[in-house]
Amino acid sequence: MFIRQESFYSFRKNYPIIFGLLVIHLALFVWMNFLPGGSLVRNLGIGYNLAVANGEWWRLITPIFMHLTIGHVVFNSFSLVIFGPALEQMLGKFRFIIFYLGTGVIANIATYYLGGLSYPPHLGASGAIFGLFGMFVYLVLFRKDLIDQANSQLVMTILIIGLVMTFVNSNINVLAHLFGLLGGAALAPLFLTGVKPYHMYQHVHDTSEPTFNPNRWQKKRRNQKLFKNVFWIVLALLVLYGIFNR
Repeated sequence: MFIRQESFYSFRKNYPIIFGLLVIHLALFVWMNFLPGGSLVRNLGIGYNLAVANGEWWRLITPIFMHLTIGHVVFNSFSLVIFGPALEQMLGKFRFIIFYLGTGVIANIATYYLGGLSYPPHLGASGAIFGLFGMFVYLVLFRKDLIDQANSQLVMTILIIGLVMTFVNSNINVLAHLFGLLGGAALAPLFLTGVKPYHMYQHVHDTSEPTFNPNRWQKKRRNQKLFKNVFWIVLALLVLYGIFNR
């Protein structure tokens, strides 16, 4: 469910919404930091409660796509690549993007009402990504038919690390993380109607890849082991970055 072995072509075909979100993340990051007009884009789109109170409602949506630092955009994009594809495949493109944006907006609304008008400006996809975690928590607790034990353990481990980072790092929007998580769990039963387990869906494969390999299963096991090692190493580095870059 979380092991990515697709080529660039097959990933783009299998998960067009995830791919599109990654492109938007990168494009806005480059624009905001390196291209003319970047500061204007940042000032008009960043989450700012006082501006929302003055009628700039779009600031409940636009921060979901915006990131200011390289660590921020890399961490959120990495999380989206790992945890988004299975849900996009299971929910379908339309339901997935509605769920993703919905949880992000819920996180920003909570920030607006609970943070108050003096709450500092905020941006990032973290609220929506925690919404994905919220759906996975619902799967682990109430829809065990859709997720196996190994993936359940992985999800809960990552979630615990994410919550620890939420309260350790002083630059984190705690309200967005918590209410993104709660919003995802609350919306999950509405969006999971008629959903099948991830392994039951067909996936587009790169036609340039060989259709048969007598050593494919041995190779697959090696790749999975290698991926898991790389995954935990990268995750540990990102956690350390989040803890010490306060």
